[in-house]
Amino acid sequence: MMTFADKVIQFNKDLSYTGSTLPPGIRIMNPFKEHEQTMHIVEAFYHKYYNDNQSRYLILGINPGRFGSGLTGIPFTDPKRLITECNIPYSGKLSHEPSSVFIYEMINAFGGAEAFYKQFYISSPCPLGFTSIAANGKEKNYNYYDSKALEKAVYEFIIENIRKQLTLGITTDTCFCLGTGKNEKFLMKVNAQYKFFKRIVALEHPRFIMQYKTASKQFYIDKYISAFKALNNSAI
Repeated sequence: MMTFADKVIQFNKDLSYTGSTLPPGIRIMNPFKEHEQTMHIVEAFYHKYYNDNQSRYLILGINPGRFGSGLTGIPFTDPKRLITECNIPYSGKLSHEPSSVFIYEMINAFGGAEAFYKQFYISSPCPLGFTSIAANGKEKNYNYYDSKALEKAVYEFIIENIRKQLTLGITTDTCFCLGTGKNEKFLMKVNAQYKFFKRIVALEHPRFIMQYKTASKQFYIDKYISAFKALNNSAI
C-alpha cells in the first residue's frame, strides 16, 4: 500500500504542464525537472514527514517561487530552512525567501516540523511556478492570477491538479488558503463550482506579512496557530 509520501512523490514526478499556451513573456517553472537534486530532496522530505497513511488538511498557497520551492521542491521551504529546520542536505546557493522564514517560525510555534506536517500538507492551486522578464532583463516571480490571460490558460490545469492532490489522503471538510485577496477570491469561486471542500479558511499570505506587517508578525503567527488548533475541536 502506498503511503502519503509515496503518493506525493509520484505526483511531483509526474507533474508536467498540460494547460493552454502561456501568454508571451511568461515561462513555466518546473523544479522537479529543472534541477537534478530536487527529486532527491522531495523523496527525503516526504519520507521523513509523510511516510504513513494518515489523512491531512490541505493548505494552498499561490504557486512556487524561484527561491523557495522553485529550488527545493518543498512548498514554502527555501534551501536555508531545508537544512536548518528539516535537516535535509542541499548543495548550491543558499537562497533566502521571507515567506519561508515566516512559515517555519509559525511551524516551530505550532510544535515543530514533525507535529505540523503530521497534520498538514502544503501545496498550491498551481503546483508549478511562473516567471516573467522584467524591464531590466531580470527574471521575476509571476503569480497565476497576475493576468487574466494566464489565469485562463492555466485554469483547467489547476482544477486537474487540485483533484489529483485530493486523492493523496486529504481531509476535505476544511482547506486553508494563504492569501486573503486574489488567491482567496479564485479558490472561493472554484470551490463554489466544484465543491472540493466544505469550507475554505483564508489567512494572510506570508509574503504580505513579511513585506508589510513585519512589526505584527507574532500576531499573524498566533492567528495561523489559532486557526489550525481550532481543528482540534473536530477531526484532529
